[in-house]
Amino acid sequence: MHRSMAPGMNNMMSMQSTGDIDRDFANMMKMHHQMAIDMARTEAEKGKSPEMKRMADDIIKESQRDIRKIDQWLEQRK
Repeated sequence: MHRSMAPGMNNMMSMQSTGDIDRDFANMMKMHHQMAIDMARTEAEKGKSPEMKRMADDIIKESQRDIRKIDQWLEQRK
């Protein structure tokens, strides 16, 4: 599980601030949601608990939806 988190954490830590709090927040939240998707996919593929696998599936759907919203917000502010 830690391996699925490492690239995202490195990206978040190395992200340069733009000085635009809203844009920085959106970009960091996008990374956060992508890390959640990566972790949830690992659970969905390798987990044993049906309850946790269902939760992972829900997290994937919700995080993908949130990323689309963030992308739309960022696109409107180019």
